[in-house]
Amino acid sequence: MNIRITILCDNTVNGPLTVIGEHGYAAFIETERGNYLFDTGQGFTILQNAHCLNKDLSSIKGLFLSHGHYDHTGGLSNVLTLNDSVKVYAHPDIFSQKYSLVEIDGNDTQRYIGMKFPREHYEKRGAQFVFNSSLSEVAEDIYLTGEIPRTTEFEEGDPGLIVKNNGSEVSDPLLDDQSLIIRTKHDGLIILLGCSHSGLINTIQYVLDQFKGEKLSAIIGGTHLAFLKDDQVEKIIAQLKHYNFNKIGVSHCTGLKAEMRLFQEFKDKFFVANVGTSLVTD
Repeated sequence: MNIRITILCDNTVNGPLTVIGEHGYAAFIETERGNYLFDTGQGFTILQNAHCLNKDLSSIKGLFLSHGHYDHTGGLSNVLTLNDSVKVYAHPDIFSQKYSLVEIDGNDTQRYIGMKFPREHYEKRGAQFVFNSSLSEVAEDIYLTGEIPRTTEFEEGDPGLIVKNNGSEVSDPLLDDQSLIIRTKHDGLIILLGCSHSGLINTIQYVLDQFKGEKLSAIIGGTHLAFLKDDQVEKIIAQLKHYNFNKIGVSHCTGLKAEMRLFQEFKDKFFVANVGTSLVTD
């Protein structure tokens, strides 16, 4: 089926002068069978950018959340003002109490980075949550990965992310991190990433293991490379070279330094998937 993926929220912009950036991510997906939304950014830009890019958020048949962090879910209430009856597909852990450990004025501080509101808030506004933890077909030829097995030795969890539960604090395993898979008619599989907290290589390899024998067309979205050490990034790039894909378009949490390295290695296959960027495939 014909697919157009347009980035609505990202840290940087590449589009009309009226679009704006934020630390967040969202992508609008247009198919022959309907439109969908993957993530919602922080909420500051999604309505503005959708309007400027002529993407009708009231038309979406489903909304997919990659994980429960504020920069991917913060615009959910805004979207529901335009579409007050929509299925929202996500892992059940998106509502866990997520925090990051940051240093402010020399002091270690916990900053809340989870969903803005409890589940009931969104349901009152028309959200119909559909939870999954394993690979699930959420529309024809569109899948959510569910939980990604952590198999590589060089893609480690982020120790600065914690989750609170009944007074206890533990490192957040981010089991809710998942990616979207779109099976195209001719070009192969598209992997749409939120933040790749599970690891970019872990995610790609899991998808290919589930869809054996199918081509990999494109990898698009947040790769979390900005938060990794240089040697980890180099190991990930070395593994990426083993995959035969047509395009890799990075966003959000990739970071300028890692973007430059990916461009050096993948040349014409590489692009920055920022606000206003579209990928059209068949």
